[in-house]
Amino acid sequence: MQKEQHPFHIVDVSPWPLMGSISAMLLTTGLVKWFSTGNMTLAMIGLVSIIAVMYQWWRDVVRESTFQGLHTLMVIKGLKWGVILFITSEVLFFFSFFWAFFHSTLSPTIEVGAMWPPLGIVTFNPFSIPLLNTLILLTSGATVTWAHHTILEKNYSSSMTALTLTCALGLYFTTLQAMEYWEAPFSIADSIYGTTFFVATGFHGLHVIIGTLFLIVSLYRLKKLHFSDKHHLGFESAAWYWHFVDVVWLFLYIFIYWWGG
Repeated sequence: MQKEQHPFHIVDVSPWPLMGSISAMLLTTGLVKWFSTGNMTLAMIGLVSIIAVMYQWWRDVVRESTFQGLHTLMVIKGLKWGVILFITSEVLFFFSFFWAFFHSTLSPTIEVGAMWPPLGIVTFNPFSIPLLNTLILLTSGATVTWAHHTILEKNYSSSMTALTLTCALGLYFTTLQAMEYWEAPFSIADSIYGTTFFVATGFHGLHVIIGTLFLIVSLYRLKKLHFSDKHHLGFESAAWYWHFVDVVWLFLYIFIYWWGG
């Protein structure tokens, strides 16, 4: 950056945007083919391609920030706004699911028996696994905050412990939700209740898996001493995302499991 006359990062020529677009097209086309013919080959090729592009693209970003010193304060500010806008789009994504849920809950139609939950639906006990999962995510929110504060204090040993606990809690949550799905007394095809329940909680579960992977990568980078008290945007972004996942789950638990059930 000594030769540059500005604080911005002019990215080198990269194949990943084009390759990512092609991979996304393959995955979308493959999903359509899978739904139509039952053949998953093209969808799997697209999925593997996207994972490969994601790995190599983010590897380049890590190199640029950690080893090449290209992420100046101005670049970090732009990246932070990018993460904030991304999380905002995710909020709106889940808002659509809650809209569908409340539309059906507050004014159930005759097709669902003019009652909520619909006639014949046996709902989950909100004070069993859902409550345990709530405690797990709230605890993980505390441990990821602990990790953040210890990074700021340069106590990297405690940061490793706290972040390891957070990753373990994320994996535990996913395991319990998988068990809950396996034992569910209704399916996604059981009226609007089954559809809204599994789509909303299922997408949240996907976000937990993504967030856990995000935190595992941050744990690996922390072990490799990529982060300092002044430079840890990768971890900070993961922590923001994890707190978003926590808040969404609180809404899911209160309105879908408890009030709506």
